[in-house]
Amino acid sequence: MIREGDRIAVGVSGGKDSLTLLIALSSLQEFYPVKFELEAVTLTMGIGEFDLAPVKKLCSELGVNYTIEETLIGKIVFEERQEENPCSLCANLRRGALHNTAKKLNCNKIALAHHRDDVIETLLLSLFYEGRIHTFSPVTYLDRKELYMIRPLIYTEEKEIKSFIKSSGIVPVPSPCTVNGKTKRQYIKDLIWSMSKDTKDIKSNIFGAVKRSKIDQW
Repeated sequence: MIREGDRIAVGVSGGKDSLTLLIALSSLQEFYPVKFELEAVTLTMGIGEFDLAPVKKLCSELGVNYTIEETLIGKIVFEERQEENPCSLCANLRRGALHNTAKKLNCNKIALAHHRDDVIETLLLSLFYEGRIHTFSPVTYLDRKELYMIRPLIYTEEKEIKSFIKSSGIVPVPSPCTVNGKTKRQYIKDLIWSMSKDTKDIKSNIFGAVKRSKIDQW
């Protein structure tokens, strides 16, 4: 995922996952055998209250340059388009804005904080709602942008991230998203949790199937 001389733009939403990724990569710089640089990037959504002071403070403590890219993605999705299912459009717009910001910062890679549970949930979302077998890849090359997308936390369980955040005393920034917790992803998350009560290994089984299969984008 990481090679000598890489400049990596870390997508930082302010949530627990992205803050964990930023801290992990910053710590990795201390002992990793190759040298690489980090740029922390946050996209504003143009909606709601979004206090980024804690993220600025963390970046300062870590010695990582921090860029806040102002966008109107939230207004486009929720006010202009008024999407019934806004998550897909929002994700596409955020990806594009993040790619462009990374290029402006002369980065050749973007690190995203998708974790093991995200892989499982995305597989089921794609299967149920798109009729295809698809999920996140650990490394993806975007030839149009000449950028690599890397997901260093892809083997990390969400519960491990929650434990790290709790033990470190870090307080994530609340999301300004107005549909947070009411999405299809949340429905899938709740469904998996419900099924896990009867089949404890269900997440391990699904993730294992992903690793053993030639799934699109894996």
